[in-house]
Amino acid sequence: MKTPARSLARSAARLATVQALYQQQMENTPLVKLLDEFHQHRLGKPIDEDQLADAEIEFFDDLVRGVDARRAEIDELLLAKLADGWTLARLDKTMLQVLRAGAYELVARPDVPKATAITEYVDVAKAFFDDREAKFVNGILDSVATEVRI
Repeated sequence: MKTPARSLARSAARLATVQALYQQQMENTPLVKLLDEFHQHRLGKPIDEDQLADAEIEFFDDLVRGVDARRAEIDELLLAKLADGWTLARLDKTMLQVLRAGAYELVARPDVPKATAITEYVDVAKAFFDDREAKFVNGILDSVATEVRI
């Protein structure tokens, strides 16, 4: 069965969101400049000879802006889900962005089914990490979803 274009566009937007949030954290890029750079040079453009699906730009913008605006709330929510003694600073920087984006979507995007959001960010985690880390993402986001979704 072929995946609908909108689903592929949203998956591409989620992956780009994690990349944008990572860049923002590492380079302290202002949000407007960051979004413009992704619009102009990254979204839907080939990367290392691979053509990625066109990202749903409005969805991408909402995710990046939403995480940026609600970072303190999201970080507090995530911190409460980590094992005792763990801090967000101890997490891999890419992992932190995967969790932030997933948590934002669970908190602020009721139009996206809980299972879809979790599965999508597990898939994003698999692009960067092994199965162990993907399972970690699943566990944390499932715990967040249990708290913020009915």
